[in-house]
Amino acid sequence: MRVVFLLVPHVHLLDLAGPAQVFSTVRDLRLGYELHYVAEQEEVPTAQGVPLRAVVEWPRLGRDDLILVPGWRSLTFGERHGMLTGSTRARIAAHHAGGGTVASVCAGADALGQAGLLDGRRCTTHHGLQDYLARRYPQARVVRDVLFVEDERVVTSAGIASGIDLALHLVATRHGPAVAAQVAREMVVYARRNGDAPQHSAMLRHRDHLSDVVHRVQDVIDDRFADRLPLRDLALAAGVSERTLTRAFGEATGLTPLRYQQLLRLERAEHLIGHGATVEAAAHATGFEDARMLRRLRARA
Repeated sequence: MRVVFLLVPHVHLLDLAGPAQVFSTVRDLRLGYELHYVAEQEEVPTAQGVPLRAVVEWPRLGRDDLILVPGWRSLTFGERHGMLTGSTRARIAAHHAGGGTVASVCAGADALGQAGLLDGRRCTTHHGLQDYLARRYPQARVVRDVLFVEDERVVTSAGIASGIDLALHLVATRHGPAVAAQVAREMVVYARRNGDAPQHSAMLRHRDHLSDVVHRVQDVIDDRFADRLPLRDLALAAGVSERTLTRAFGEATGLTPLRYQQLLRLERAEHLIGHGATVEAAAHATGFEDARMLRRLRARA
């Protein structure tokens, strides 16, 4: 997968560095990522004063690739710093038309608007720019008070640190929430899907803590949630007593290890059922002894 960061003059460093760190960490997991930094000129000034070097030649992109536009410092959208050439706008539009995904952080939403990709779609941007975005693109449906919004492979985020949430969401969508949680843990940030995300994965929802003991146990459960996992084995894996594990797990997640495992099983079973599997087949695939327990958990949920 190629991730192309389109750098606009006066780009905000964190708008760029947050998502770049996420995808470079995924690359370090040997999942086949390439990161590219392109611009309309080789030297790009940043809002924080550190100049960046980029290439002007775009790599060849396919439908599995991503274009991401970090935000830039501008009092309003449409200032000369954010205006793209016709060829750049056409590249963004053509990539999306060919089945690719485009994303933005903060003011980067304006680049997607210039490419005609916000009309008729839900989107967001930094809270200080939402009114201007709505005025500049009246056919766009600006969503407020969310971290990010995804609409037909157009993904926009609120700005600054929310670019990390956007990138983790894209990783979770492509590789599953366990990989996203692993990346977030490496970055020492909360793994979360917030804002407009329609699915709130249990793996990410209960990873918003910094307990290394609990993370180690969650790593085991995430990898083997369909197996029988006695509490003593989990405690042994974490190097603590069963009582200590139960207390720490509850403090960090509000759950017992068994309840967390059940949530993962239920979430996976619902996915299988939604794709045509019977309740019995889904129960078997996710480690339930029979379908009755799965039915009870679904009814309770």
